[in-house]
Amino acid sequence: MARLVMKFGGTSVANMNRIRNVARHVKREVDAGFEVAVVVSAMSGKTNELVGWVEDASKLYDRSEYDAVVASGEQVTSGLLAIALQEIGIAARSWQGWQIPIETSDAHGSARIEAINGERIIEGFSRREVAVVAGFQGVHTASGRLTTLGRGSDTSAVAIAAAIHADQCDIYTDVDGVYTTDPRIVPKARRLDRVAFEEMLEMASLGAKVLQVRSVEVAMVHKVKTFVRSSLDDPSDPKPGTLICDEEDILEQQVVTGIAFSKDEAQITLRRVADKPGVAATIFGPLADANINVDMIIQVVSNDQKTTDLTFTVVTADFERAKSILEKHRNEIGFQDLQGATDVVKISAIGIGMRSHAGVAARAFKALADKGVNIRAITTSEIKFSVLIDKDYTELAVRTLHSLYGLDKA
Repeated sequence: MARLVMKFGGTSVANMNRIRNVARHVKREVDAGFEVAVVVSAMSGKTNELVGWVEDASKLYDRSEYDAVVASGEQVTSGLLAIALQEIGIAARSWQGWQIPIETSDAHGSARIEAINGERIIEGFSRREVAVVAGFQGVHTASGRLTTLGRGSDTSAVAIAAAIHADQCDIYTDVDGVYTTDPRIVPKARRLDRVAFEEMLEMASLGAKVLQVRSVEVAMVHKVKTFVRSSLDDPSDPKPGTLICDEEDILEQQVVTGIAFSKDEAQITLRRVADKPGVAATIFGPLADANINVDMIIQVVSNDQKTTDLTFTVVTADFERAKSILEKHRNEIGFQDLQGATDVVKISAIGIGMRSHAGVAARAFKALADKGVNIRAITTSEIKFSVLIDKDYTELAVRTLHSLYGLDKA
């Protein structure tokens, strides 16, 4: 019998009416003959409320107790959905992460999944029982403490799909698939039928909010066929959504598949840094030690060949901390001035077709220049390029690139 994992996010289970709607989606698949495991998030807004309570209790809270509190939102949802399924005649039971078990590292708040034993879920299938799993949580076996995996339950769903050898994993959200860009910015954006794992990984890491980066990584490693679908569709007439799959499963490859953007960017520039071996390690070493990720990097050597200007980006939340660390190491690094900006945005074009086409980025640079958009920094990879620009030009740049690469809806 075919096996399916269905995942529903916070907006999909925001209240009892939506939970009942989710139950109807699940019933449709059970009636179609699938063995079903469902992974659920906390009700919309509940996790933020729980985090607020923890922070109100103590600013220097115990991370393991933080996990114990914030994981309770998913526990509530899983129980409610199991009850709703039972009410419409579907055998179901709820599962917490520790009961399966989903074994994780001990990094409370951002634990990584190390192993999942899917035998108890599969055993339930033999009783025609739907497994309703609380997402976002697991257990550190050595300590026996509950852990959480970072915000969102997509990773839980894909990992469980891999563990129970599911035929596919359907991620239900409040949108009906992956779009060429944000339809709120470009009304002509269109839903994609298929996206390669590599493209989705880039999109997720570069600002697209449809899937978590870690969930795409797990899906790609384990080759879990993953669909992005809308939970708001009529359960009796669901839309197809977007399939995330291997590159070879895509017959016709676009040069550019989508345009992503991230406003969560800050720029830091170090002026007149001594141009000598080891200076980059002196700059980026302390930032790495503080778990601050650095993205776009540009180095410009001065005419005298003795100093260099170095520009890079960090996420906005790390901006002040990064500046403080660099100031602390000013004498060691040897820079004369530190400048920063938070009024910037990163615009990225992604597409596996870039591998076989030259001049893709050059066309974008000319099109943006023609619109008067100044580029502060550039990074490229085999299947994407990103530019850092002033935030005021976000919509103009996204629309320009979306049209340039023929992504506007026909």
